Amino acid sequence: MTRYLIALFLAAGLSGCGFHLRNKLTLPDDVPAVKVESSVRYSELVKLLNRGLRTSGATVVEADEALQGDDGKAMGVARLKIRSERWGDLPIAIDARGRAQEYSLRYAVIFTFLRPDGSVLVPEQAIEMSRDYVSQPTDATGTTTEREILADELRREMSASILRRIDSVARAEIQQGRSLDGAGTDVDDDDAGGNDIDGNDAD
Repeated sequence: MTRYLIALFLAAGLSGCGFHLRNKLTLPDDVPAVKVESSVRYSELVKLLNRGLRTSGATVVEADEALQGDDGKAMGVARLKIRSERWGDLPIAIDARGRAQEYSLRYAVIFTFLRPDGSVLVPEQAIEMSRDYVSQPTDATGTTTEREILADELRREMSASILRRIDSVARAEIQQGRSLDGAGTDVDDDDAGGNDIDGNDAD
């Protein structure tokens, strides 16, 4: 019962904070909009990713549709592809009768992120997470409820982890592009004394 109450409290807290990025999601200039695709129909993870992308400032497309920019030209749509979602319950403790008393709930997702032209921004990779829960043979209802709460928590954390990885790769690529752009630029001695980079591309 105590474990159930703790899990319920954690779920309520995580739902409140939303597990979203603190700042706007960083995406390259050639990624004006994003569509999340999954091999799992009616995936709850897709709903969380769409919500997280919008909250982080990205434009989300949920159907194949043509988008136009301010100049009237068609914009491409990047694709966040969820290749697979897998769940598993691994027994980690048994009682004197050999019955499982505690399980590790595991959640694994394989994903990749493609630019509008089909090239890879984030290579295909896997993220695996787990949470432990107690299974009481005499309280199947409570066990099921605790497992569902932990599953919801894992989905929220998985969504946030995927978005953080996309953000990290995009930031690294943008920073690398700036470094390459500035590699052949001469800097006057008067200007070399600690001017901070403001993030604007040089003309």
